[in-house]
Amino acid sequence: MLRWARDRAREAGLRSVSPGTGAALRLLAATVDAKAVAEIGTGTGVSGIHLLHGMRPDGVLTTVDPEPEHQQFARQAFRASGFASNRARFIPGRALDVLPRLADAGYDLVFCDGDRQEVMDYFAESLRLLRPGGLVVFEGVFANGRTVDSGPQPTEVLRLRELLRAVRETQELVPSLLPVGDGLLCAVKR
Repeated sequence: MLRWARDRAREAGLRSVSPGTGAALRLLAATVDAKAVAEIGTGTGVSGIHLLHGMRPDGVLTTVDPEPEHQQFARQAFRASGFASNRARFIPGRALDVLPRLADAGYDLVFCDGDRQEVMDYFAESLRLLRPGGLVVFEGVFANGRTVDSGPQPTEVLRLRELLRAVRETQELVPSLLPVGDGLLCAVKR
């Protein structure tokens, strides 16, 4: 089913998480014994399948994406992977419109794989959404090596650098940068 979801992503011009990133997401969800996970950027369901595999059997993935069509692919992929329909809550819309409506401290893990221009806003929302001991995870923070390149960079890379600095300097977080896929920035909320 992962192959099917990856194929749909490729056809739609979306990048999906690498197999290594998926394995890390599954491990991280299991590590925090995740019952409630918020995902920014449903895509075609590749990362969601990994997260659901790592979550508790009664866990619910809340996934947000501006494209309802992508969420339809994810819904099919989740069902074909054997997950009951009540294991995922699909919310179509822009993340920054949806996230403020989600419960404070109601999530064990927040996975951010949306618009890189908005990562600082996702970061602020994640801190509010996470329970103490919860984990925030950002995908793609290496930006294909551009975050460490000294040349002029596009705005999205500057936002990622700002995010890396903010996570490192936030006292209420214990951060780590995992070198899987295109970089996985993880931080536990104290």
